[in-house]
Amino acid sequence: MGHSKIHLDASLRACYRELCGLLVAANTLMPSRSRHSVFYGGARGGDAGGPLVKVQRLKAQFPECRFGYNIVYLLSNATYLPDYALKLLRRASVPIVYNQNGVYYPGWYDGDWESKNNSMASPYRAANWVFYQSDFCRRAAAKFLGPREGDSEVLYNAVDASHFIPRQEWLQPRGRYSFLITGKIAPHLAYRVESAVMGLHYAGSLGLDACLKIAGIVDATVLSEIHRLRARLGLREDQLVFLGPYTQKSAPSVYRSADAYVMTKYNDPCPNAVLEALSCGLPVLYSASGGVPELVGDDAGIGLTCPVDDWERSHVPTTEEIGLGMISIARQHAAFAANARARALDRFDIPHWINRHKEVFYNLLGGEKEIL
Repeated sequence: MGHSKIHLDASLRACYRELCGLLVAANTLMPSRSRHSVFYGGARGGDAGGPLVKVQRLKAQFPECRFGYNIVYLLSNATYLPDYALKLLRRASVPIVYNQNGVYYPGWYDGDWESKNNSMASPYRAANWVFYQSDFCRRAAAKFLGPREGDSEVLYNAVDASHFIPRQEWLQPRGRYSFLITGKIAPHLAYRVESAVMGLHYAGSLGLDACLKIAGIVDATVLSEIHRLRARLGLREDQLVFLGPYTQKSAPSVYRSADAYVMTKYNDPCPNAVLEALSCGLPVLYSASGGVPELVGDDAGIGLTCPVDDWERSHVPTTEEIGLGMISIARQHAAFAANARARALDRFDIPHWINRHKEVFYNLLGGEKEIL
């Protein structure tokens, strides 16, 4: 049954790619619109998951046009256009903007990572403009996708700072200090929770009264292992709280339920969750790897030492480092929390992200198309 589902999914993806390619071919017969009009290459929007949320935000500002469009916007983690469609777009002088997130490499992907990168490399090279989600993403693309011609820049993901707002009296922790982890915790990411649980236990042995909250979808096997780990360490049940799945609408209340955020995922390119935590005034305790140090810096949290850009395996900070980091975060909460919110407002609030897209679209069209 498992193999049948895999083959069915692959067949459906192939059919969908072909449909997207045919839409591009049909567009070459349509006159271009007078205003800039965007086609997202088959990427869909939604309320959960990085690519879905990003497309949803873009469509709210730049509604999708499937015929007569004059800009194509593609995302590296949602690539659906076949090579012939990319060639048709270049031949028709339709500019391609490409949003480059992470790449595939042996350290975290057990499958055919080279084939996965090849599917990203074609639109990456075909693009007229590339938005890298972090400088880490730029380095990763240079190593695994190869050289390209054309303009590019680092444009970090954005957060709606009017939606992700701190709770009242957010500069003061409430009673027992609470740390938060969010996301989809599959078996290969179990170390994110396990390392935080062990760090919490170590911090507790040094006198910190704290708990850990986990929000999102946790694999059943991982969940069982975490409960066994908690029991083995002698942590109380109320020190480990599972909040369940959430959406973008309910996410702010999830962040506001905690005092600080923990991100020990290795080489995360540019996680939206970290930006959402910062915007809600949560200091971040993080693995100093990937793009996260670029987001948090030294003033909105504490980075835990990890090897830089190891593509062969993941690294996790030691239990002692995590525990001591938790204690330091709690002791300096007010300063870190204030800086977290200020950093989100200054660098990552969504108006800048939208305006930069407008500017790039306008310039790629030679300043001739009206800005919506």
